[in-house]
Amino acid sequence: MRWLCATERKPGRISAARLIRRVKSLILFAGLPAVPANGSNIMQFRLLPPLAGLLIFGLLLFSQNPAHAQLFETKAAQVFMIDAETGTVLFSKDADKPIPPASMAKLMTMEVVFNAIKSGRLKLDDTFVVSENAWRKGGAPSGTSTMFAKLKSSMRLEDLIQGVTVQAANDGCIVIAEGMSGSEDNFAAQMTERARQIGLKTSTFVNSTGLPADGQQTTVRELAQLAVHLWRDYPDFYRYYGQKDFTWNKISQRNRNPLLTMDIGADGLAVGASEASGFGIVGSVSHNGTRVIAAMSGLANDKERAEEARKLLDWGVRSFEKTEIFAKDEVVGEAQVFGGAKSGVTLKAKGPIDIFLPITNRDKLTARIVYNGPVAAPVEEGQPVGALRVWIGDTLSQETPLFAAESIGVGTLPQRALDAVKELAIGWLR
Repeated sequence: MRWLCATERKPGRISAARLIRRVKSLILFAGLPAVPANGSNIMQFRLLPPLAGLLIFGLLLFSQNPAHAQLFETKAAQVFMIDAETGTVLFSKDADKPIPPASMAKLMTMEVVFNAIKSGRLKLDDTFVVSENAWRKGGAPSGTSTMFAKLKSSMRLEDLIQGVTVQAANDGCIVIAEGMSGSEDNFAAQMTERARQIGLKTSTFVNSTGLPADGQQTTVRELAQLAVHLWRDYPDFYRYYGQKDFTWNKISQRNRNPLLTMDIGADGLAVGASEASGFGIVGSVSHNGTRVIAAMSGLANDKERAEEARKLLDWGVRSFEKTEIFAKDEVVGEAQVFGGAKSGVTLKAKGPIDIFLPITNRDKLTARIVYNGPVAAPVEEGQPVGALRVWIGDTLSQETPLFAAESIGVGTLPQRALDAVKELAIGWLR
């Protein structure tokens, strides 16, 4: 497969045999020139319907992302769904809009607790006292979700965890917060600090419960990322989210997550609702070895929340197949080199590259190699150069870093002079 380099107008190469062999839909290759965008050289290919039988390395104009219809329609205002194992984004809709977390903030409360237990600072048998503040703000007098903890009683941490994960208990959250940090304010600051440590840049917490408070915010993208973190890093504690019911103070309550009763492989995680953002949910489903996690917000009521979450997650685990398109050490493409002994450097990933192919809408798959170019010589083998970006519809699904597969030394004086002339002639196009 050949393509035209954006800056020097000479043929380059990209390996597509692995993709062709896997999807079995190739009849004809067509090479088209790529043009620079935002200082980058971009190679694009799109998998067209099997009926058309074409794999095209296409023409990219300016710097716009691919404009395609979404593969799935939902009433939710904000959605983010990923494959838990690989982090591949399967669906996204306004995923970075800040929203109040409501009770979904309790996922962060539990992350702080689980991290403390894992590090040895807490034990499941540790006990905490129910203060009057916790009882009034989150207990029976509050009229909110509660585990009905008795005033001034001592409670085991494991019981409090089950109260929070199963019953979304506000009193359980406040008891934990006061027991760990002295006050809920201090604990909320710890939640935000911990959020930054695990890579959540937007999520900010003012309390441990998710009850309305100025400045408290998150995004559905970060809620899904947090859920994946809980599943991956705390397998011994993640199981609490799939617990169907819990009894405390002689009062039994079922898990508030409606997905657990739907027989779709759901085992978590949390629901929430607020006047500002509507009804939301963070759900996790495992089916035939695939785990999909989704966060949704902006739904009209609890019935709509349950139905939309069920449809999205069921679609997510059934509508994609994992396919290896490049093996380990296989050359993925080539980037232009400036001032080098060779005009281009081959690129590869650190390992195999897998993508999640839509089973029925493969024409919605688009991929590009993107790099800031031309790459200045000398180039060392293993040097980061660019990335392979894959879109499903208009969602950036995954991004795989690409590295130089070879070393390229500095070219001769005539070679460097020729490259300089070319840059003067066409570099302004970038």
